[in-house]
Parts: sequence; C-alpha cells; structure tokens
Amino acid sequence: MADVLSRLGLGTSPLGNLYAEVADHEARAVIDAAWEAGIRTFDTAPHYGLGLAEKRLGSALKDRPRDEFVLSTKVGRLLVPDPSGADRLDDDGFVVPARWRRVWDFSADGVRRSLESSLERLGLDRVDVVYLHDPDDHWDQAFGEALPALAELREQGVVGAIGAGMNQWRMLARFVRESSVDCVLLAGRYTLLEQPALDELLPLCAERGVDVLAAGLFNSGLLARHDVPDDATYDYRTAPADVLGRARRIAAVCARHGTTLPAAALWFPFGHPAVTGALIGARSEEELTANVAAFATPPPPELWADLRAEGLLAAGVPTP
Repeated sequence: MADVLSRLGLGTSPLGNLYAEVADHEARAVIDAAWEAGIRTFDTAPHYGLGLAEKRLGSALKDRPRDEFVLSTKVGRLLVPDPSGADRLDDDGFVVPARWRRVWDFSADGVRRSLESSLERLGLDRVDVVYLHDPDDHWDQAFGEALPALAELREQGVVGAIGAGMNQWRMLARFVRESSVDCVLLAGRYTLLEQPALDELLPLCAERGVDVLAAGLFNSGLLARHDVPDDATYDYRTAPADVLGRARRIAAVCARHGTTLPAAALWFPFGHPAVTGALIGARSEEELTANVAAFATPPPPELWADLRAEGLLAAGVPTP
C-alpha cells in the first residue's frame, strides 16, 4: 500500500478555503491524515487563500522529518498588502479576507521575492520543486526572466527541480520543448473524461524525461462521486447535460466491474509512462480518507476494455 500511495500527493487549494471555509483544525486533520496514510508529496501556492494554504501546510509539516517529504510551491503571483481589503472577502474564489492582493510578476526579482515570501509563510528552509503558476498570458516574461531565475536557483541548490503548472497543455509543451524544465503540473487536461494532452505533451515529456504530475483528476468535481449529481461541476462551472451524461455512463461501466467512478478517475492517468504522480485535494479528513481508499485497489483491466467498447475511451489511450 505504501508503494501505491507514494504516487499520490496532496494538493492544498481546498485548504486555502477554496469556495468554502475550512477551519484550522480541519485543515490540520487533512494533512495529518495524508501523512498517516503514507502520502509524502505536498503541493501549494501563494494563490491558494492568499497564503493561507502555505501557512497551514508549513505548520503541519514543520515537525516532520524534512528529508521524508517533497514540497512544491509556485511563483508568478506576488502577494502585496492591501489594508483596504480587510473588511471584504477575496474575489478570486477563496473565502479569506482580502488583506493581500495578487500581482502578476514573472520577473527574476519577482521569482526570488515570491519564493522568499513562501518560505517565510511555510516556516521551512527550502522547497523541493518550484512551478511557474498559470503563465498563460505572460509567456515572454515567464520564459525570458522567470525560468532563467529558477534555473539559477536550481544550479545553486536552492531548489531541487523547476517546472510549470497550468490548466492547459499547449504552453506546457512549449516549455518542455524550449527549456530545461524538470517537471510539469497538468491540471484537468489528462483525465478519464478528456485527454487533449495525449497527442503532443505527454509523448514529448516521455521522450525528454520530464515528469508529469497530474492534477484536477475529477475535472473540478464531476468525477468525484460515483453517483453524479445534477449540479456537479466541470471546469469550475455547472456541467453541461452531455458531459453529465458521459460521466454517468462511465460510472455505470465502473459499477459493472465492481469499482467506482472516483477510483477509475484516480487510476486512469497512470496508464501513461510520463505520469509519475497525481494530486488529490480534500477539505476534510473524511474526503481524504475516501480518496485514499478509492486508490487502494486498481480497477480490473476489463473496465478499460469495456469503456473502449462503449466509445467512452478512445482505442489509442493507454490505461493502467
């Protein structure tokens, strides 16, 4: 079981109060439960709750043996004090006071300042991986300034690995093709429901030895429950009727094979050799425990064959 769980990491955007408040003790319980389950990869970012997720994660890990876990954070959004926001909530989806505001900054100085601030919030002396965070509209500065700054930090031994994390695959492919990134974090674009990253990004990563960390495996909620509710979300919006129908058809095939939709969604990306890990998120100990349990037993090979037979998975898509 430990070898299986070594492939899972904990993503902490829910612990930054994404869409709903999570109490401090509940956030700590999630991280503690992840550790007890054998999870040793943790991902965070300044963006998540205006630094709240970093603070909570650092607090929970500070007394753990530092060489026993891998921690990643991100750069690209600097947090700047905003006293005028103390009486209102953040307007970017996190239920936290807007005492800080995000400023896009992929400059070399911005990278160093962001990392320094993250280390302060985490209360740790180093992070293992640093990702450029959502540089979709900032290619020139991210590629021309931020990446060289991260590469320098890697050469100095300040960080162990560098990469980019995005909700799209095309720019990630460009980073892999044109730079020396070690890894990419791909959110939502290689899931049981959709695989647009399959044709170009994943083969490119496999060819160049770039690790892929898969995130958003539930497509923001749609695949998180075996019984797909009418109000399920897809890409952070209410799922269209045709997408709901597809998810329910996949769930029905899963049920025939004695497994569940969440279990199949968690296992699916590991069919590709470029995918070395996956992130799960949870806002309660119960959610974390349920996800770990769902990942405990791989679905039978016959499941994937039946999904192909019913046109729910393309013939050329690799499966575990």
